[in-house]
Amino acid sequence: MDAVAFKAGQTIFEVGEEAEMMYIVVEGEVEIQLNGRVLQTVGAQDVFGEMALIDNSPRSAKAIAKTDCRLAGIDKDRFLVLVEKNPDFALEVMEVMAERLRRKTEA
Repeated sequence: MDAVAFKAGQTIFEVGEEAEMMYIVVEGEVEIQLNGRVLQTVGAQDVFGEMALIDNSPRSAKAIAKTDCRLAGIDKDRFLVLVEKNPDFALEVMEVMAERLRRKTEA
């Protein structure tokens, strides 16, 4: 997977956009925001953008590079291959989604 560089402050995706990729943070930090409020900061080896890719819905939050960062993009086809060939990858993504859901419902 090739990593794409983003500068600090650069928007990675906006609320309402169609999802073409999910991302793995190779280096740096990314803020996930909604209505100007930071929901989460993700760092190296974290994934984000997976929900819209999985359910084929528009993006529900905005992602902005908090620092200069490098991200590895995973499109839907690659995601399906990874899930098929590496069930642990699917479990890791589900764990991330479950953690975010718990955090949201506990707030």
